[in-house]
Amino acid sequence: MPKRIDRNARRNELLDAAVRVFAQKGFAASRVEDVATEAGTGKGTVYLYFASRDAILRAVFDSYAERTSAALKSLPPGPPLERLAELIRATITALAQHRDHAAVLLDLWRASPGLDMASVYRDHRAAIVSLLDEARVRDEIRTGIDDRHAAVIVGALEGSLIQWLVDPEIDLEQLANPIIAVCVEGIRT
Repeated sequence: MPKRIDRNARRNELLDAAVRVFAQKGFAASRVEDVATEAGTGKGTVYLYFASRDAILRAVFDSYAERTSAALKSLPPGPPLERLAELIRATITALAQHRDHAAVLLDLWRASPGLDMASVYRDHRAAIVSLLDEARVRDEIRTGIDDRHAAVIVGALEGSLIQWLVDPEIDLEQLANPIIAVCVEGIRT
């Protein structure tokens, strides 16, 4: 009897292989054949799941966007600034545990061939703005802190990520507390 393959599991294996290849070679230098080799399969199998290399990249991007959206929605209950600190900590931890994914994200930001990166940034900022609004209603943040602070927080996370990827002396996980000190504790009343 032929072995049944779980299509979703196989698709995810191919995406994981693509992330490793894109992280090692960069998207521009990667080929579908490279993804197939990394996944231990033929390129025909890759084409059963994805029409092109760009389709693979889009699927990686969509997967990242879905995971990010789910993480934002699953913040634990509690005071808004504590939840914001937890969001920062969880983001840093997730990126630090998946350096390949982080490297691909950097490549996506650089190349972004038809990908809606602005939408991802808007989702990130909207989640942070929601927490800031809650904190404002509870009179927990200083006067003058507005929605633009969300872009500052996203920028602090992204800037730390880039430095970690290019400088081996940077320990990303060690940056969570300083980011929280500046971006959360620095706005508290």
